[in-house]
Amino acid sequence: MSAAITSRFVSRLTRETLALILAGGRGSRLKQLTLWRAKPATPFGGKYRIIDFPLSNCINSGIRRVCVLTQYKAHSLIRHLQLGWGFLRGEFGEFVELLPAQQRIDEASWYKGTADAVYQNLDIFRSHAPEYVLVLAGDHIYKMDYGPMLALHSESRADITVGSIEVPRERAHEFGVLTVNEHNEIIKFVEKPRDPEALPGREHTTLVSMGIYVFNTAFLYQRLIEDAERPDSAHDFARDILPEAIGRYRVIAYPFHDVQTKERSYWRDVGTVDAFWETNMELVSVDPELNLYDSRWPIWTYQEQQPPAKFVFNDEGRRGMAVDSIVADGCIISGGYVNHSLLFPQVQVHSFVQLRDAVVLPEVDIGRYCQLRKVIIDRGCIIPPGTVVGENPEEDARRFYRTEQGVVLITREMLGQELPRIR
Repeated sequence: MSAAITSRFVSRLTRETLALILAGGRGSRLKQLTLWRAKPATPFGGKYRIIDFPLSNCINSGIRRVCVLTQYKAHSLIRHLQLGWGFLRGEFGEFVELLPAQQRIDEASWYKGTADAVYQNLDIFRSHAPEYVLVLAGDHIYKMDYGPMLALHSESRADITVGSIEVPRERAHEFGVLTVNEHNEIIKFVEKPRDPEALPGREHTTLVSMGIYVFNTAFLYQRLIEDAERPDSAHDFARDILPEAIGRYRVIAYPFHDVQTKERSYWRDVGTVDAFWETNMELVSVDPELNLYDSRWPIWTYQEQQPPAKFVFNDEGRRGMAVDSIVADGCIISGGYVNHSLLFPQVQVHSFVQLRDAVVLPEVDIGRYCQLRKVIIDRGCIIPPGTVVGENPEEDARRFYRTEQGVVLITREMLGQELPRIR
């Protein structure tokens, strides 16, 4: 098939696809970072929210009909989507539609699982009349063209196509593990096994599900209706829908490759405090695996109008500067030193501060003489002058949340401060 024909074929498929982004989860392993926001609404990368990545993938892939299903503490997420994702044109059949949990079936109709969330909105999805349904998680960081996955699904006459990626075997217990045959058909699926199965001939690598699924629409509807009638079901795609289909229907794996290079793909589940810190810190490196400066695959978001970042004072011992760092708009580095850190908008670093290996969310004020290392500082924190973090593990753990890898999470509650307005 020629490149031109493939391009038109994929374009037709994406136009006839409805994307469903499951964004209702709390993400409890992120601890206090998700105390007042859903995991997909968590800030990431200096200016984005996590949900901006699957949404941008949809837009860049040519999928312009998207439904976002929300539940847990969704105000921050909904506000972000309303402010930043209202640019699609409804008269052209384009939309990002918000579907919060509501009393659609009975008085106790909170979403019971990912499959139930979709089931409860079947009437809405039917009204859009898609040929294919693309189900996405709203809490992963990656760049992916969904067009080739849809093309493989159509050409293979599959009932379900599952996005898959190779991970080190020691990490595979965090995911759903796939076993495939020589035709890439999935013959076995185990959710978060203690002893993950390795790929044949590659004892240190395991194939796992990305939580991305393509369904033929009628097939999906029938599976959801059947699942809803099962009293023993958890009503979850990974625990119920996928295992029930394997061996009965045609379920294939789609190996995920990088959008441009087609080489080993970048995909991160920032599900823990350590993973969140590490993934943000990766962006600070000279040549990060995730390229946010790629104009061919932009990550779209909402951002407030802010003045440029400012660096002031040039005295010995009181020099406003940042090295090996990302500093967003609206930041003022006023006589402090920032090293290998990522600062979101409107962060103020006062004189004589030493800030290293830090992820600082928006609107944080760091007082004079603070020494902070390997920290995540939540939105709106006011760090008192002279605060020291990263030198005494016992003291850090007493005042804040400290992970086993030594990352310290600081929130306003831990500092005894009132909550900022939810954003």
